[in-house]
Amino acid sequence: MSQPVVAKPLPPQTPEWAPFYQAAARGVLSLPCCQQCGEFRFPPRPVCPQCLGRTFRWQEASGRGEIWSYVVMHQVYHPAFADEVPYAVVLVRLVEGPKILSRLVDVEPQAIEIGAAVEVAFAAVGEDIYLPEFRLASGREGARRDS
Repeated sequence: MSQPVVAKPLPPQTPEWAPFYQAAARGVLSLPCCQQCGEFRFPPRPVCPQCLGRTFRWQEASGRGEIWSYVVMHQVYHPAFADEVPYAVVLVRLVEGPKILSRLVDVEPQAIEIGAAVEVAFAAVGEDIYLPEFRLASGREGARRDS
């Protein structure tokens, strides 16, 4: 008897996140940038944490950064990820400043190092929904990966 297929949980699809997901579908990492002080922020929120400015615009980010912290998941915490264990979850500090929590792909867990340079890629996780994930930097720009 086969196991039922369990869908992976998706982040909420709210209006304030729409520009993020639209850019991701094009293979672009876009972040809110404060119109007052020029600081990028993530996740999107109505007030800049640096200057308390309330105006921002979505702007393309480089998609490059470094591993700030990480954990390797060895246990199955959600059945939809059972076939992927072990996998790495990383906190990436983008060159633009903000930190983003994501997956690190295409690398063995024992090869992960704090401070390693990474670059964004995008994985299809639902119908027309792409999420950023990271891989060790190789000089390539962000790419889309259809699962």
